[in-house]
Amino acid sequence: MQLADYSPESLLECYKKDLFEYYLPWLDNRVYDDKFGGFLCHIDRNGQTVTTHKRTWYDGRGVWVYTYLYRHLDPNPLYLERAQRTIDFLLSMQMADYPYWPWGYNREGIPLEQEADIYGSLFVAEGLSGMALATDRADYWNKALNILVGCLTQYDDPAYQYVPHFNTGQKLKAPRVLGHWMVMLNLASHLLEYKHHDVLVTIVDRCIDALLHHHLQSDFNLMIEYLHHDLSKPNSPLDQFAYLGHGIEVLWMIMDVAWKTNNPELWNQSTNLFKRHVEAAWDPVYGGFFHELTHVENHQWLLDKVLWAQEEVLVGLMMLIEKDKDLWAMQWFSKVYPYVREKFILHDHPHKLWINGGDRKLDNHHQVDRFENYHHPRHLIKNILALQRIIRSSSR
Repeated sequence: MQLADYSPESLLECYKKDLFEYYLPWLDNRVYDDKFGGFLCHIDRNGQTVTTHKRTWYDGRGVWVYTYLYRHLDPNPLYLERAQRTIDFLLSMQMADYPYWPWGYNREGIPLEQEADIYGSLFVAEGLSGMALATDRADYWNKALNILVGCLTQYDDPAYQYVPHFNTGQKLKAPRVLGHWMVMLNLASHLLEYKHHDVLVTIVDRCIDALLHHHLQSDFNLMIEYLHHDLSKPNSPLDQFAYLGHGIEVLWMIMDVAWKTNNPELWNQSTNLFKRHVEAAWDPVYGGFFHELTHVENHQWLLDKVLWAQEEVLVGLMMLIEKDKDLWAMQWFSKVYPYVREKFILHDHPHKLWINGGDRKLDNHHQVDRFENYHHPRHLIKNILALQRIIRSSSR
C-alpha cells in the first residue's frame, strides 16, 4: 500500500513528527496556561500572546485532546494534570442556567460581555467525557451526560434562540442545525465508550435520523445546515446553504458509529455520502476543499480554504482505507495529503506551524492569531492510530 508516495510506515513517522516534534511542544510551552489552566489560543506565529482572553470552546476541546492523547498515544501524567487543571478552571465558571458557561473570559476566568451559545457547554461536556475515560471518574461522566441532556432540552424548546452564522437577514425560530446534531452525536458517542446508556443510544439514533432523513436533500444529495424547528425545509436561500465542511465532518462520525455497531447498511450509506460531499467540495482549479456552498442552485461558494475542513476529509479517508482498503479513498488521500502539506504548513517556521486558512490559493493567510487546538491534533492522533492498526494488520 502506497499513500501519497509514502509507505504506511513512513507516513506514520511523518504524522508522529508533526505531532510530537512540532505541534505538542508549541502547545505545551506557548499555548497552555500554566498559571490558571486553559489555553491561550490567541497567539501569533512568533509565539507572542495577542490577548490573554480565553474561550469555552477552546478550553473544553483542549481538555478532550489532552485526555485522548494520554489514553491512546502517550500516558504522560503532565497531559492529565493539565486537563484536570483546565476542567477545574471551567467548572469554577459554570452558570446556573442556560447556556451554563460564558462564551469567553479573561485569563483569570472573569466572563466577557459576549453572548454564549450551546456549543460551549457541549465542548465542556466533551472534555468531561475525556476525563471520565482517562481517570475512570463516573462523576465526570454523569456531569457530561447531564449537560448533554440539558442542552438537548434547550434545543427542543420552541423558544430556543440561535442566530445562523450565515448572514442572510433571515432568522429561523428555534432552528435545527447540522452543527448541533454533529456535536451532540460526537459527544454521545464518546460517552458510550465509557458505558452503555439507553438515553445516549436514543440521542445517537435521533441525530443520525435528523441528518440523513431531513438535512440531506434528495434533489442534490447534499446536507443543508439549517432547518425549521419541525425539521421542515426553510425558504431560500437557507434551503440552498450547504456547509460542506460540517457535512464531511459529521459523515465520518456516522461512519464511525456504523463501524462500531457493525451496521453495514449505515456504513454504506454514510460512506457513499462522505464521498459525495468530498467530491462536491473539491476545488478543481487550485486544489483543496471549500467548506461553504453558499447557494447550491446558483453554484455560489465562499472561496476561502480552512485547515479544519481539509483535515476532516483526511480523517474520513483514512477510515475508509483502514476498514475497506478503499481504492477511491487511497487515490483521494494521495491527492489531498500532499496539497495540505504544501499549502498549510509554514515550512520556514522552526516549529513548522500549520496555518488555519486563507484565500482560495492560500497566498494570503487569515486567523493568524488563533492556534488550532482541536481539529488539527485530532486529525494527527486519529490517523496515527489508524496507521498503527494498518501496519499491525499487514504484519500478521
